[in-house]
Amino acid sequence: MTIHKEGYGIIAVFFVILAAIDALVYFLAGSGLLLNIFLVASIAFFLLVVSFFRVPKRIPVVGDNLIIAPADGKVVVIEETEELEYFKDKRIQVSIFMSPLNVHINWYPIQGIIKYAKHHNGLFLKAWLPKSSTENERTSVVIEKNNNISVLMRQIAGAVARRIVSYAKVGENIEQCQQEGFIKFGSRVDLYLPLGTKIDVKLNQKVTGSQTIIGRF
Repeated sequence: MTIHKEGYGIIAVFFVILAAIDALVYFLAGSGLLLNIFLVASIAFFLLVVSFFRVPKRIPVVGDNLIIAPADGKVVVIEETEELEYFKDKRIQVSIFMSPLNVHINWYPIQGIIKYAKHHNGLFLKAWLPKSSTENERTSVVIEKNNNISVLMRQIAGAVARRIVSYAKVGENIEQCQQEGFIKFGSRVDLYLPLGTKIDVKLNQKVTGSQTIIGRF
């Protein structure tokens, strides 16, 4: 396991802040029980921040007709819905909620070419709410396969997550399970799939990014 590049700056800032707090406690109260409590709490919190940016070693699951989970988390939506931003037609929506304890890297669910990529400013509602898909801070990316099958992947910020990072560039050829981006501190990822896609997951099922098969074309 390594640390994701998106975490370097944040980890350094938290280290300095926590070290300063512990130094202040030592200056005001000296060594003793109070300092020990602060030291233990600081170490625990720092390790939590570090673990949030962990990059686990995984062998990606790939397949030309497979749709692979773009994120770690729990499936909270499987339904037919109207996708109004890009396709403007009916799609099968599969949504994955990522808790603060999940790995927060996002992966491309299929290989192909990036046809559309757009960031939207918005609110920071709780990510499991249905309206978070259209009202929250979000980034939408459309990947088109060689056979003209297209999938929209949407990163959505939550009540805690305040920063979405997407590496998608229009016109770029990407590989299945290549890193698409990162969402910091809890969030959600939506997939909009063609009607007729066979869905292999169930509601409330826990999935693993780059590993779990979401469905098949």
